[in-house]
Amino acid sequence: MRYLDTVKARFHDRPEVYNRFLDIMKDFQSANINTLAMIKRVSRLLMAHQDLIRGFSIFMPPEYSIKPELDGSITIRSPVGTSRVVADQASL
Repeated sequence: MRYLDTVKARFHDRPEVYNRFLDIMKDFQSANINTLAMIKRVSRLLMAHQDLIRGFSIFMPPEYSIKPELDGSITIRSPVGTSRVVADQASL
């Protein structure tokens, strides 16, 4: 819950971002989206906040990893391979 409090505090002036984060997590919990889609959506939502991206790893299964890159992209490793998320990609 500490992570959720951190996200909420970070976006206290933009509650729509926090609410979108919760919506993504709810979609995942109800099996509307798979693990990789959830990780990609959260990565895009929080892309400008590398500390939040790193902290998000507590929600991921051990076979997944997420890493903010120096160029601003995010690398996601999963059992099916490696994905790269960049800021200008459309949301899933």
